[in-house]
Amino acid sequence: MPSNDAGRYAYDLQRVFHEKARLGILTSLATNPNGLLFNDLKELCALTDGNLSRHIQVLRDEGLVEVWKRSRQTLCRMTAQGRKRFEAYVAELERVVRDALPATSKSPRGKKGPAGGFAPA
Repeated sequence: MPSNDAGRYAYDLQRVFHEKARLGILTSLATNPNGLLFNDLKELCALTDGNLSRHIQVLRDEGLVEVWKRSRQTLCRMTAQGRKRFEAYVAELERVVRDALPATSKSPRGKKGPAGGFAPA
């Protein structure tokens, strides 16, 4: 392996974004810059009240989302810092996809094993 490839596939996929429910929440909020009502967000992400509340708290603690309340309604919205960090995360995911595509599109179909005389262990 060439030395300039060291760490080539060590992606910075921060766990706060990479968790399934939080990825759905942040994607929903990213596509709705004015925010979403709690119940709409819950439905879009297929989460329970308690589950969504817990994930929103984690995202608030990280400074990624803000919560606004009016009578019996709660509005969730991505912060400017949250948008910036989420866009960087998405860019990193795009890098993963770019790295993976050449390997899968160039792999010969029907080839039984690796080149170079390797045999199954």
